[in-house]
Amino acid sequence: MEATPRLLDLQSLDLSIDRLRARERALEGGDEVAAVRREADAAERALGELRLSIDAMERDAAKLEHEIDSLTQKSADEESRLYGGAVANAKELDAIRHEVDNLKKRRSDREDELLVLMEQREALERRAKEAETVATDLRTKVEIAGGDAAEELGTIARELEAGTGSRGSLAASIDPELLELYEDLRRQKKGVGAVALVDGVCQGCHEKLSAVELDHVKHAGGVPRCEHCRRILVL
Repeated sequence: MEATPRLLDLQSLDLSIDRLRARERALEGGDEVAAVRREADAAERALGELRLSIDAMERDAAKLEHEIDSLTQKSADEESRLYGGAVANAKELDAIRHEVDNLKKRRSDREDELLVLMEQREALERRAKEAETVATDLRTKVEIAGGDAAEELGTIARELEAGTGSRGSLAASIDPELLELYEDLRRQKKGVGAVALVDGVCQGCHEKLSAVELDHVKHAGGVPRCEHCRRILVL
């Protein structure tokens, strides 16, 4: 039984159909779109965490500002007592002076804390702005990926329809027994049941046939097959 070049044409077409179906399964599973979506979700979570941190800093800043205002008012009140003339006792005046110094020191410390906090908030706001750009870009990427996947699935469906139609015509032109053997080998050999023999080398397993093996393949009756991988050989 002769393994004609048409069998190689069928093999090539089958591999093309296999690739299309594998790609179709991947797209229908949504793995690629899901990966992009997970990335976008992670970016949005990071952005949300930054915004929460900024909100917390704003609350802390408001508390510091309120405390600074309170210390300023208390300091002003104590200075009024100190210089207002209502208090004449030297010991009490020293106590008021000490309290004014203490209030001013506390206010200065709070102002320093507020300055540091504002610098940290500005840094977080810059990071949040960058994170927002990344999140927006990734969401756009998710939408594009989803649209591209749908478009590609449509293309694959059309190519599969054309490919399976061509396969039916091509398979009908091949001897039924040879076709049955080919189909059986495809199931066993990862989709490759027929290969060319080029310069004595099997293109399936890439083993070189010995002179004896080559002579047997060329002159023995039946379907020529590789002595190593047992695929059908097309001479």
